[in-house]
Amino acid sequence: MSPSSLEKMEDANPMDATTDNSHLGSFIVDSPEARFNEFCKNGLSLDENTCSKAMKLFNDTKHLLLTNISAIGNGVPDEAFRFWFVFVLYSVKRLSEKNGDSEQQGSDDNGVTLCQILKVAKLNLVEFLKELPQFLVKAGPILSDLYGADWENRLEAKELQANFLHMSLLSKYYLRAYREFFLTSDAKTDNQSAVATASGYVSDYHRFGWLLFLALRAHVFSRFMDLVTCTNGLVSILAILIIHVPVRFRNFKLHESRFVMKEGKCMDILASLCNMHNTSEDVLRETMEKANNLIADILKKTPLPASECRGENMENIDADGLTYFEDLLEDSSLSSSLDILDKDYGDAIRSKGELDERVFINDEDSILGSESLSGGAPNITGVKRKFDLIASPAKTITSPLSPQRSPASHANGILGGSNSKVAATPVSTAMTTAKWLRTVISPLPSKPSVELERFLASCDRDVTDDVIRRAHIILQAIFPNSGLGERCVTGNLQNANLKDNIWAEQRKLEALKLYYRVLEAMCRAEAQILHATNLTSLLTNERFHRCMLACSAELVLATHKTVTMLFPAVLERTGITAFDLSKVIESFIRHEESLPRELRRHLNSLEERLLESMVWEKGSSMYNSLIVARPTLSAEINRLGLLAEPMPSLDAIATHIKFSCGGVPPVPSLQKHETSPGQNGDIKSPKRLCTDYRSVLVERNSFASPVKDRLLAFSNLKSKLLPPPLQSAFASPTRPNPGGGGETCAETGINIFFSKITKLAAVRINGMVERLQLSQQIRENVYCLCQQILSQRTSLFFNRHIDQIILCCFYGVAKISQLTLTFREIIYNYRKQPQCKPQVFRSVFVDRPSARRNGRTAQEHVDIITFYNEIFIPAVKSLLVELGPAGTTIKTNRVPEVNNNNDAQCPGSPKISPFPSLPDMSPKKVSAAHNVYVSPLRSSKMDALISHSSKSYYACVGESTHAYQSPSKDLSAINNRLNGTRKLRGTLNFDDVDVGLVSDSMVANSLYLQNGSCASSSGALVKSEQPDS
Repeated sequence: MSPSSLEKMEDANPMDATTDNSHLGSFIVDSPEARFNEFCKNGLSLDENTCSKAMKLFNDTKHLLLTNISAIGNGVPDEAFRFWFVFVLYSVKRLSEKNGDSEQQGSDDNGVTLCQILKVAKLNLVEFLKELPQFLVKAGPILSDLYGADWENRLEAKELQANFLHMSLLSKYYLRAYREFFLTSDAKTDNQSAVATASGYVSDYHRFGWLLFLALRAHVFSRFMDLVTCTNGLVSILAILIIHVPVRFRNFKLHESRFVMKEGKCMDILASLCNMHNTSEDVLRETMEKANNLIADILKKTPLPASECRGENMENIDADGLTYFEDLLEDSSLSSSLDILDKDYGDAIRSKGELDERVFINDEDSILGSESLSGGAPNITGVKRKFDLIASPAKTITSPLSPQRSPASHANGILGGSNSKVAATPVSTAMTTAKWLRTVISPLPSKPSVELERFLASCDRDVTDDVIRRAHIILQAIFPNSGLGERCVTGNLQNANLKDNIWAEQRKLEALKLYYRVLEAMCRAEAQILHATNLTSLLTNERFHRCMLACSAELVLATHKTVTMLFPAVLERTGITAFDLSKVIESFIRHEESLPRELRRHLNSLEERLLESMVWEKGSSMYNSLIVARPTLSAEINRLGLLAEPMPSLDAIATHIKFSCGGVPPVPSLQKHETSPGQNGDIKSPKRLCTDYRSVLVERNSFASPVKDRLLAFSNLKSKLLPPPLQSAFASPTRPNPGGGGETCAETGINIFFSKITKLAAVRINGMVERLQLSQQIRENVYCLCQQILSQRTSLFFNRHIDQIILCCFYGVAKISQLTLTFREIIYNYRKQPQCKPQVFRSVFVDRPSARRNGRTAQEHVDIITFYNEIFIPAVKSLLVELGPAGTTIKTNRVPEVNNNNDAQCPGSPKISPFPSLPDMSPKKVSAAHNVYVSPLRSSKMDALISHSSKSYYACVGESTHAYQSPSKDLSAINNRLNGTRKLRGTLNFDDVDVGLVSDSMVANSLYLQNGSCASSSGALVKSEQPDS
């Protein structure tokens, strides 16, 4: 095939953003401005001031709509315009409100919420949240000009997405818990008002509990309170319902084994709920007291000690410390109480233009977009295109909404009545992880231990005071004592500030204790590697400590599932970069053995996210090391302005947050250690612009499924040798590596970083090859091409996502190999990958130096096909030709010679290696009719099973499970069980073994094996699937 054929694209492609608007037909002729004006005035009855602002933003962004119309929603013009109407109005409502404009407006439009706007536009929340990031990326500069540089923080789009996710999870969790305790209807009261939903009937008692919970969020919590705190609130609501819902609606017996009995007679409600939901009894009592105060204040009910209750509700229930309200949920007052709570919440969210959280219990499936349920969570789908959040792996987040649970699910989503623990869901998983913080980390001292103090004092000078002061300043910056209270939806700012300050102080203490604990373990391990206790170089390194503090804080935030401080908030508040943080993640996991599986998963997914794109962004400190390791790249790095800015000094951060050093020792010499040569003085840190609009629905992924976890685990692949000392990882880039070899620390660090990138690329390539059913030779060629681009055309990765390079490699290799594989089919299958984000193929960074001479914008974002034709092919054509039939296949042991090319491979770079042998740890579904999966047995487990002392107790592949029975009979028995009709209510428990993670040592060892045992590929070169339109 001739090289020119590489540039030939299919005639019709789905991503090619064209400005040819002829296909819009009469829609353009009918004037979109007139339609938008009608939408605002007739559809929503907005006042003139709001309409004027909305029309200005619409006119300013209309060209973006017309340019990208085929990429919005399903590509239908009418739908795309309706999406754009909602985007514009949501932005105007939120940003005008934050400017204080709404107070000056009339009250005509104050009641318009996001849900009302979506109803008029005939769109749902899931569709809106899915498409919103694309609008913000495109319209960001315009919004900045109109509303100021801080428009993103004021818009709170990410918070909205995370809040929607949390409320979706909480509503399903609450529904399951409610059904655990109460009937949904009663034969004697069939006429009781109820609302039909996709999952059954919602009784007035259920609705009362949810509205009381919303009142708790509106008046007591901040508007964006974390998931764990909100779950504690829901559990307190359950306690109130148990006390007050009429006995005839109960779905439990007081003497069931799952309940805690006091003195063998009475049920202890709070202790029972704490045991079932992994919460703290002290926290539950405190939250329950606040809910009772709301009942008294809003519903004007008189609180009484529960011991004075003479009704049957408190029979055989321990009344100690409980409060009872007479006639709270009796028929005579229930209806009016519902009306009062409903009006109270409506007043609280009026004029905010935000999410109306009542939709989660009302008949609002058309607004939520949850046409079906998956694992107890909304199955987030578009009208035609699947929003691949619910695909396996699950939320965690392959689907952020799918709970982590065994393949066998509870019937009807109801919890097992005999089980004292609720079924594993994202919420219950969060509560379990929070329990680890509460029981393992919180009891630790909030100061360095005696052993850690020994290491700190063994430096060239005692750095204990430095470490303590730095920890308090940085954590104060991450967890500020005030400011969150302004998010409260009511005027009760003082109470909100008090609640937020208490919450921030608790989280700060947890992060501080975790930091000291892991730092001590790291010092111990580093001392063993170096055979010395003097760790001055490491313990005086400012960047290292900030990375450790950021990692500790991120784990605390991930545990509580916060909404307001989503990653990369910890990077921005500590002044470090993604490249800095990636250096400590592996060590952090290794040195905290008690870290729960969910937090290990979070760090693994975080490292994958760092490697795939964030370390390549403008302002990454990786570039400061790269110009030392690869001097030929310095001109391109400087031309694009990629270098990181200086890391802000500790004193500057302290001044910015108005840090008070009361009780914290002053350290006048600290600045000397921040910028001293030979440590980290010439490494810079960025002033990071947050342009990553990765959907929060797939962002904070601590609810992951085992399938995706295995992919995420591969992003943490490490060398089978002992890791190099951390001191060299954080040393100055120009400093010689203490390990020898004549390399600088920058060269060593970049080589390790490139090794991680190639291993992550191998996993991504393997997933696409299996999905596309391509041959092993194609996989090998794509992998080799990707390696060569990384080593010889490194600048192609600058400011881009590695998946963008991988997708182009697939198409280029397919063209040179004369395969009939279109970009449409590549993207169609890529959308099914767990890590897929539409931005990857819709928005690729390009820099055209020639455009400046022609008066055009030099830097912009284009679709992946434009990038492939204009940038990728000219850069890698010579590499691709070598892969073709007429060329010579890349020799896997060849090291390209260094030439004058700016992207030439640097000396000492890893050789172009064959595709690694990846362990196939993915579970395989063995029955089309049953949720039964079989995972390959890990070699480490196999060795344990077949040891001399234990092998006789286990049946391995080929052995019979019964004496004198042939394997065929065993298979028949298995088939009979699968084909049987008997339903088992129990669930398989996979929590005793860490089946979701692959050990670093196992994966690292496998990467050094020669390819030969990889999963076989189908003989078909291309999977014949038609892309969705």
